[in-house]
Amino acid sequence: MLRTPVRSFASQARGARGLPSSLSRVLEKGAPIDVHPEVEDALRTNKPVVALETTIVTHGMPYPANRDTAQTVERNVRSTGAIPATIGMLGGRVKIGLDAKQLEHLADTASNPGAVKLSRRDLAAAIALKKDGGTTCSTTLILAALAGIKVFATGGYAVALLPHVCELTKFLLDRLGGVHRGGEASMDVSADLHELSKCPVGLVSAGVKSILDIGRTLEYLETLGVPVVTYGPTNDFPAFYSRKSGFHSPWVVNDPRTAANLLYSQYQLGMNNGALFAAPIPEAYETVGQDIQRAVEQAVQESEANGMSKRGKEVTPWLLNRVKELTQGQSLASNIALIENTSLIGGRIAVEYARLVIEGSSEQPFSSKGALYPGVSLPPASTSLPAVPVQTQDGPARLMVIGSAAVDITARTIPSTGSDLDRGLHSTSPGSISLCLGGVGRNMAEAAHRILVSQSPSLASAVSLVSSIGNDSFGRLLVDETRQMGMRTDGIAAVDSHGSAVCNMVLDGSGSLIGGVADMDVIKSLSKEKVLEQISQRSPALVALDANISADLMNAVVKHCVSNNIQTFYEPTSVIKSTTILPAISAALDASPASHSHSYSPITYTSPNLLELVELYASARDVHELTSHARWWSTIDNFAIGAEFRMALEQLARLSASISTTTNSKSKSKSEGTGTLSFLVDQGIAQMAINLLPFFQHIVIKCGELGVIVVMRVSGGSSPWALERSNPRRRYIVAHGRSETVVLKHFPAHELAGNTAVNVTGAGDSLVGALLAMLTENPSLFQDEKMMDDAIEVAQRAAIATLGSELAVSPTLSLRTPTQ
Repeated sequence: MLRTPVRSFASQARGARGLPSSLSRVLEKGAPIDVHPEVEDALRTNKPVVALETTIVTHGMPYPANRDTAQTVERNVRSTGAIPATIGMLGGRVKIGLDAKQLEHLADTASNPGAVKLSRRDLAAAIALKKDGGTTCSTTLILAALAGIKVFATGGYAVALLPHVCELTKFLLDRLGGVHRGGEASMDVSADLHELSKCPVGLVSAGVKSILDIGRTLEYLETLGVPVVTYGPTNDFPAFYSRKSGFHSPWVVNDPRTAANLLYSQYQLGMNNGALFAAPIPEAYETVGQDIQRAVEQAVQESEANGMSKRGKEVTPWLLNRVKELTQGQSLASNIALIENTSLIGGRIAVEYARLVIEGSSEQPFSSKGALYPGVSLPPASTSLPAVPVQTQDGPARLMVIGSAAVDITARTIPSTGSDLDRGLHSTSPGSISLCLGGVGRNMAEAAHRILVSQSPSLASAVSLVSSIGNDSFGRLLVDETRQMGMRTDGIAAVDSHGSAVCNMVLDGSGSLIGGVADMDVIKSLSKEKVLEQISQRSPALVALDANISADLMNAVVKHCVSNNIQTFYEPTSVIKSTTILPAISAALDASPASHSHSYSPITYTSPNLLELVELYASARDVHELTSHARWWSTIDNFAIGAEFRMALEQLARLSASISTTTNSKSKSKSEGTGTLSFLVDQGIAQMAINLLPFFQHIVIKCGELGVIVVMRVSGGSSPWALERSNPRRRYIVAHGRSETVVLKHFPAHELAGNTAVNVTGAGDSLVGALLAMLTENPSLFQDEKMMDDAIEVAQRAAIATLGSELAVSPTLSLRTPTQ
């Protein structure tokens, strides 16, 4: 369990349950409010949270686009390291955070047509009548403030391939209200403005909808004491689709840290009003935005000419319908850019606000138990990932990762019967599409970078990713997103001979693979000469390779690293590609001096899974005949593996792979289902790993739900391992050879919270990336049992974090937050 911090996450004291006191008080009164467990944990432990509204789900778009859109915006918020808290009402109970079933229920408006649109005046009535409802901007502000959530991103919903553009246009034009045109006579002023003056929440929006009187809206916000801040390079106040409305904000910020500082200053001063952060649409979409703005202005002029402008509340729906007719769907790209922009900014501000609160606390926010990094608290603000490219692009790199960088596109159809699917094989099918960065080398580099930068800002340029991309839009996306993470990009080379690596998978409604296309050959275009030049210039202490690169390049890199005493880490990537390293090992063995006969392994580290380990061993023995090499024989003989080691191995193999010590039937059944470590002997895994030690000094075997096995050789008597004896109860066995020690140790797997993996593609890469980060900081950590235990603990928790993330690498690795 996590220790409750003394200081609050938001500008409120803590109640008995460790929640903000305002929320605790209403819960003590029995208020019908349910806080999602993930959000509750975040509020208790000072994690960043972003509030999201639900009118898009209940009234903004048709099903299933509304559900898919809301899910995508939550993924956007998570990509920044923040926790999304989508707020709505179900059966008269307020939900601070929705799970997948609850979101589905609200979104399926055909089966649930009675959902209401909730403003302040509607809350009590909807509760009393046990209604379902979607929260408007004003109501979300109220409930976010009540829950102690400091940032609310409105209009922050990412959309992919959404056909209902006109509905989305209507939704966007209705995000943040204000003073309506003619409001000085009609007194038609949105409730959003009043709530913003009473709720200490930072509202991130794309400005004020252009059908309103923007000038009077800004004046009214000034009267209410609400700071208006343009989040961008100038003080131009945006009007949703246009970066300029003709009006200016009194304040301007251009980074999340400053924006968070503004909110934190309000808290320190005891102020109870919020702030409006107006984020202009990205410049690339301004042309289309101007076309939409012209349609809005035309609709306004027509409303004034036909008298509609004088008909009070009827004017807004009329204007929205008219804009819908005039735009004819051309706003899709602008909608996507605008929506992604506001949600990402909201997440980044929330992350920085959380850091400010941690800095102001006299207590550590996390105990060592359950933390991603044992015994270490959330890093200070100076270690936050920069939102701009790092400046040190040409300096040394402590870690170099050579491997693939790709874009992963996943298309998933709506669940259907087999016959429906068969009929759609040669046509399009309704569903959802997601896109994220991938590639084994890139994933490992991102995971290592996130962890290293969270430890110290001086490590911002410690990781260099060396990869190749096409000179195309996917390549530009890879570079831009890599820079946005604060990673260096000087090792990424664009080529004209091939397109960027893209993996396009099509899944059915149950998540099973229907088919797909993977175009990954661009990595083969990496120039051997250029890569060796990069290594010479960057002088890394550790070079990691994934098996996607060519055998020729791998051979050259291994040869260079062996000659220059640079440690190497090999990630086998897949069963088919896992043996790519063996020709390089063979060449290195032939070229190694006689003095290396016992203590020398060409590759310092490798991280196969069980299937890859078996393939590596079989190919090394039968195809490349490495187990016939004189150096293999002399090294194995030097290990002096005897009967004591084998007996200890038999004892270890009888242990459960699970760490559970409970004795009830349910836990016992679960433990038995997980299995024992018998595979070490029955399948020959221990023997194969030991036989590979002459080629790989440290072998980290990824065993999935069976945990992690480390098999390694430690030279000399300086290591504490030289004094250890086998202890199967502590899950390690030791053989003391003539001049070195062989160690085999098992690390049980960690349970995934909720027992549901969201994404399995990057978990192994995150584990390896975390281990690379730890080795970069301490190259000799495997020499000491405690340091090795801590390193594997960090790596396993990084893998668990990614299993629960929609992305290939969980952004929470940057924050050292608990993963369960």
